[in-house]
Parts: sequence; structure tokens; C-alpha cells
Amino acid sequence: MGHLDRITFGGGGLDRAAALRIDSEGCAALAARPGARVLPLWRGRVLLAEDRLAGLPFDHEVLADDGAGDEADAAGETVLLGRDAAGEGIWARRLPDWPGAPETVTPEEEVAHPAIEGAVFAELRGRMATLDARDAELAAMGRAVLNWHASHRFCAACGARSQVSQAGWRRDCPACDTPHFPRTDPVVIMLVTHGDAVLLGRAPGWPERMYSVLAGFVEPGETAEAAVRREVAEEVGVAVGHVGYVASQPWPFPASLMLGFHARVEGAERPVLRPDPAEIAAAHWVSRQRLARIFAQEDAEIRAPLRGAIARHLMWNWLAGRMD
Repeated sequence: MGHLDRITFGGGGLDRAAALRIDSEGCAALAARPGARVLPLWRGRVLLAEDRLAGLPFDHEVLADDGAGDEADAAGETVLLGRDAAGEGIWARRLPDWPGAPETVTPEEEVAHPAIEGAVFAELRGRMATLDARDAELAAMGRAVLNWHASHRFCAACGARSQVSQAGWRRDCPACDTPHFPRTDPVVIMLVTHGDAVLLGRAPGWPERMYSVLAGFVEPGETAEAAVRREVAEEVGVAVGHVGYVASQPWPFPASLMLGFHARVEGAERPVLRPDPAEIAAAHWVSRQRLARIFAQEDAEIRAPLRGAIARHLMWNWLAGRMD
């Protein structure tokens, strides 16, 4: 598979060591080993040294719980991600702000921590295509589970503050004994084609020239194929025929699983697009020839999606005639 169509977060063969999540003694022994490493995340940003995830020793001073209320509670949310090829443990932990941390940071900025040398915190979305498969899997996994912890600190059944358990893979309510597990939101993302043209759209508020394929959340009680048909009809007023699964991508922004499909519009006449203005700012049928120019960065109105994104994978493989 060429670099243009590689799906980031597509899986790096990580040993997730799931059996250790319920083995507190085994986890403690793994954490006590000299090779134990923690991947810190700060405001959702990953710590990178050049183009690799930078891990800290499990007992690094930066990772210490400072007893400062909610911020310390956030720092204490440590998730076992798995074991590396040498059998050493890898964890993720959300790092609270430190004295002197910037109040605001743009997506493009990289931020250094005064106690961490040779590495910076960087926005994962912008650097995801530079990571190798294992680092990308670790980053997606850690970011998604820590996002879940940040938004699920209280029991949904009774409202009491819940507690982290099972190496970060569960939260337990001490008041009503309800267990809570991390959730992943299924999202369909679909390349819609009619003959030799593909449908591209852009959402309100997106940067200029940013277009992609259509996407939407799967609703309760709905199959993924039905969600494809519903979303296309709702967003651009088009009915699709055959819907075929292509590939998937974990998307930790904040915690989704993108299910990629190819949806074909039947009939000789190309349907008129009727975008829902609440969802779609603009939509166009784009010819195969124009899509080639878009990937060559020769189009003045549309640019291709980010490298590593499943949207780019779908578009590139259709352009290359490899969708089927």
C-alpha cells in the first residue's frame, strides 16, 4: 500500500495485555520494571521526539500526583496500553498544566515542558501521518481512553464521583456499584460515486478549500449501511443504491470508529445536489480527472484530506481503480 492511501491508527500489532487489566499485582510488577514507560498527554497533545512518541520512566517526577484536587485526579488516570516487543509495559497518563504553561495554544504550536528534555507536546491530528503504525495505535488508544475518563468522572446512574479501576479500562461507582467502560462512537464515512464522478462536500466553518467525503454518526438501532443511506439523503438529498464496506479507522477526536463505505448512485442521470445548509456549506460532483489534479495539488478550489485519514484512503483508492 502506498504512502498516499495508508490509514493512520489502522493498527500496529500491539500486545494490549488485556488479561493484566484485572491483575493488579501483575500490573504493579510490570510498572516496577526499569523498562516501564508512560506516554504523557497534555490537553490532548502527544509528547514527540522528532517523529516518535516519547515515553517517560514510570516514576518520572513530571508524572507525580501533586494532590491538587481535580487536576491531580486527572493526572492519576493512568491507562495500561499494553506491552512492547520486549515485554515492557506502556501506559498513558493525562498531564495537568504546569506552572508557566501557556493559557492558549494554536493547533500548529508545539509546547515544551521545562522538566522534559528533547521532546515537545504536539497536536496529534497534524502529525499523525508521520508516526509509524505502532506509535499511531498507542497514540489513538491513549488519547481516546483518556478523553473518556475526562468526560466520565461521575456515575451516570447516581451522580457520585466514580473511581478508576482495571488499569484504566473501567470506572466503578463507590455509591451504587455501577461499572462504566470506555465507549467508541461508530461513524460512517462514505465515498459516494456516480459513474466517473465522486461527491465531495465541506461543512460550515471548515477552512477554505477543505473538502472531504460525507460522514455521520450511526444512530441507535441502525445498521451501518442504513446510516450511509440516511446521511447521504439528509446531507445532500441523494438516494444511493449499493453500499459496500471498505475499511475502518479509529479516530480519537474524541473517540470514534470511522467505518468506511463505497456508496453508488444508480441511474443514467446524475442527481442534483441539495445540501442541507446546517450540515453542508458546499457540495460538488468531482470528475476522476479533477480528483487527480486535487491530489497533485493543482486545484485552486479543493485540497485533498490529511495524509493518513480514511477519507483520503477512500478517495485515492477509487482514483487508482482499487476500490473493488
